[in-house]
Amino acid sequence: MTKLQASAADALRDALQDGMTLAVGGFGLSGIPADLIEAVRDSGAKDLTVVSNNMGVDGKGLGVLIEAGQVRKVIASYVGENKLFAEQYIAGRLEVDFTPQGTLAERLRAGGAGIPAFYTKTGVGTLVAEGKPHEVFDGETYVRERAITADVALVHAHTADTDGNLIYRYTARNFNPVVATAGRLTIAEAEVIVEPGGLDPNHVVTPGVFVQRLVQATARTKDIEQRTVRQRPVAVETEALSV
Repeated sequence: MTKLQASAADALRDALQDGMTLAVGGFGLSGIPADLIEAVRDSGAKDLTVVSNNMGVDGKGLGVLIEAGQVRKVIASYVGENKLFAEQYIAGRLEVDFTPQGTLAERLRAGGAGIPAFYTKTGVGTLVAEGKPHEVFDGETYVRERAITADVALVHAHTADTDGNLIYRYTARNFNPVVATAGRLTIAEAEVIVEPGGLDPNHVVTPGVFVQRLVQATARTKDIEQRTVRQRPVAVETEALSV
């Protein structure tokens, strides 16, 4: 049975229910599974818990789910680019679990590895650690963090084969690999899809055993959250240099 689906909507068919937990790959707007996110929006599923490094920006990435009112809770490490997110959070319509970025990555990795919890020094003595169990190891205090396992994980890869083996490119490799392992059902979109045997095994990052469904990503302009430029220095005349 092939893992390749005809469209993002087909890949998500019968996979979504109200109240589910979704883990979504990407870093800022880099490496996000944009087609799958839009298919979630179009599905109308609501009361979702979304686990992601960030929630996109207004009107882009996971921001479209915020706009559609489909998200009840967010587990993320950075949300500062989304004004509507801030408004809903302040108004009490959105529950937020802020998690340090490295801790979030490890919670997802642990979920994929079948590790229920782990201890870390990150966050000890701050609001992040309030209400969580603490333990002392070798004279140092650590806080216990629970692993994250999602009902559905959505990831974006650069290259895949039809068996679901995935290769990521640049920034997309930050969170997509750990998200891919943390889903009970993992759906990947890929820019390039080849037949089995078309990938060098040494380059595969996520083995196909973690991926149940696959879809061809739509070619689109890759957005940039913030474009920062500087003035080009004024050219110095050759004559001035010789003086």
